[in-house]
Amino acid sequence: MLNPQRSLSELSNMSGPSQAERAVLEEEFNWLLKEEVHAVLKQLQDILKEASRRFSMPTPGLESQLKQENFILGSSTHHQQQFSNLPGFESMTSMDQVKGVLTLQGEALTQADINLKTAKSNQVMHFTFRDDKHWKLQQIQDARNHVNQALQLLSSRDESYHFKTGAEVNKLMDAVMLQLTRARNRLTTPAAMTLPELATSGLTMFTPPMPGDVMVNFYINLSKLCLTVYQLHPMQPNTTKNFRPSGSSVLHNPGAMFELNNAKFEVSQVHKVECVVPWLNNTLLFFTISLQLCQQLKDKISVFSSFWNYRPF
Repeated sequence: MLNPQRSLSELSNMSGPSQAERAVLEEEFNWLLKEEVHAVLKQLQDILKEASRRFSMPTPGLESQLKQENFILGSSTHHQQQFSNLPGFESMTSMDQVKGVLTLQGEALTQADINLKTAKSNQVMHFTFRDDKHWKLQQIQDARNHVNQALQLLSSRDESYHFKTGAEVNKLMDAVMLQLTRARNRLTTPAAMTLPELATSGLTMFTPPMPGDVMVNFYINLSKLCLTVYQLHPMQPNTTKNFRPSGSSVLHNPGAMFELNNAKFEVSQVHKVECVVPWLNNTLLFFTISLQLCQQLKDKISVFSSFWNYRPF
C-alpha cells in the first residue's frame, strides 16, 4: 500500500531514489498492480452495472414489466420568423402553443400526447402516437451499448488476473474511458438531421396525422427529453426570395428552407419544450465518476514511472 505519510506530490518531487528507496517503491508499485487495480476495477463494475440497469431493455414477451415513465413537457424556447404580409403570425410563448405528456419505456417513447395551437388558425390540435408505433431513441440504445462494452472490458480481467506492467493497466483504462466518453457523448450530442429527414421521420406516427405544415423531432440532450415542433410556410413557386436549402442541424432556426416532393418550404416558427429525466442525470454522473476513477489510477501509475531512470512497464 502507498505510504500514507508520503503523498504523490512529495514522491514526484524527489529527484532520484536510493537503492533502498527504489526497493520500497517497487514493493508499493507491485501492491498497486496486485491489489489496488482490482479494487478500482470492482468499483467501476459496480457503478457501470447500475448505469446499465437504468438502460434496461424489455425481455421478449415481458415488455409490460419494464417501467413506463410519464413526463410533462415544460416551456423552453420559442423562435418565430415574422411574415409581415401574412395574417395570423402573432407572438406566442412555447407553452401557449405546445403542451404534452411523453411516455418513456427503456429506449423508446411508447406514447406522446401532444396539444398544438397553430398561429394561423389559433385552434388547438390534439395528436397521439398510433397504437402500433413508438419513437425509438437511438441515443439511449447507443449509450447502453457503450456501457456494456466497457463492462465487458472490465470483466475480462477478474481478480485472479495478475497485471504485470503499468502499461497494461493504462491500456485497459484507455479502452474503458473511450467507451464511457462515447456513451456520454451520445447523450450530450443529439444527432443532426436535415429538414427533409425530419419531414419524413414522423409521417406515419400520429393519429390523426400531423398536417403537412408541421414537423416534430424527439431527442435527448444531457438529462432532458426534448420535443421540437416546426411550423412551416409553403414558399410560392414565383417567389423572389433566394432559395437556400439548409443542411443538417440539431435545431433549425426560423427562415431555414428545404424542398420535399417538388415543393419548397420555409420554417416560420420553432418551439422547443422539454422535461428532465432524473435517471439520465444520474447516469451522466456515473459516467463522470467512472472517468475520474480511471484517470486517478492512470495518474498513480504515472507517478511511479517517474522514479525509474528506465521504464519498468
